[in-house]
Amino acid sequence: MFRFIGTFFFVISLILLIAIVFDVSEKVDSFVSKEAPLKAVLLDYYLNFAFYYGNLFAALIIFVAVIIFTSRLAQNTEVVAILASGVSFNRFLRPYFIAATILTLISLYLNNFFIPHANKVRLDFEWTYINNPESNRYRNIHRKIGPDTYIFLESFNLEKKAGYHFSIEQFSNDSLRYKLLADFLRWDSTLQVWRMENYYVREINGWEEQIESGNRKDTVLNFRPEELVTKLYTIETMDFFKLKKFIVQEEFRGSENLVFYNVERNRRIALPMATYVLTLIGVSLSYRKKRGGMGMNIAIGFGAIFVYIFFMQVSTTFATNGNLSPLLAVWIPNIIFGIFALFLYRRALQ
Repeated sequence: MFRFIGTFFFVISLILLIAIVFDVSEKVDSFVSKEAPLKAVLLDYYLNFAFYYGNLFAALIIFVAVIIFTSRLAQNTEVVAILASGVSFNRFLRPYFIAATILTLISLYLNNFFIPHANKVRLDFEWTYINNPESNRYRNIHRKIGPDTYIFLESFNLEKKAGYHFSIEQFSNDSLRYKLLADFLRWDSTLQVWRMENYYVREINGWEEQIESGNRKDTVLNFRPEELVTKLYTIETMDFFKLKKFIVQEEFRGSENLVFYNVERNRRIALPMATYVLTLIGVSLSYRKKRGGMGMNIAIGFGAIFVYIFFMQVSTTFATNGNLSPLLAVWIPNIIFGIFALFLYRRALQ
């Protein structure tokens, strides 16, 4: 078990080192041009980069580690000796699943509690030293800010806390009762109010209608700039409980990104649980000595990883652009590979 865990950490360290080298070559110009401090680059960015991507692909890397470790045992005929001594295949699997359970529990904790806080530091660094300031601009924002109250902004700049072509509508029994239009909207952080320019207000009460217009108006609205625009990456900085609460709030507001949020919540559970499925596949594929040796098993392992990622991307796309349930979309690769794992397991028992 400990030899297997050691193999896993060796493989993940090697892959992360290669990934960091490629990332440095891609972003070194941004680090130099924006004068990013070396300490921040190493600790704030690359340390958390290693935690994030290492944990993100942990199940897949465990799969490679299982194949490498088991293939080595098979090539040295150790597996044959173990099984010939009367040890059943199920008993042979036990240390693998004990190690898989340990790594799965660690991954679940990292995914839902540790990584979100690490992501906040990493993503703050990216927005400071890497990303283009234009990415602070958002378009066609729709929000529900009350039971029957909706707002729209054609564009909004989060850094300046200002937007263009704003409207707010209030309904009563599916009938429009109040509508406000403004060419420009800006948050006044000193007075804690929204300042509108070139505004037009229409109030409807039965057959009566009141109209108001002006050049400037300060008013209190039921949202703040950070609530108005939610970056998709923001959910990566929320732990399990904050994300759950946030999704409930976004459901009330009618957020257009709700599917992405639910995919993220389910992914944090599904990916660590894939460790069991991939461990069973890895052992069942590589416990026998093959003519192609370890290289053939590793090639099969990487091929299976690409297929797994392909299924994950396709199912997620169907969830975000179609009507597929986010829960089902995230679990489809585990279901398909689980069926394949049971097939290989039954064959190994024969």
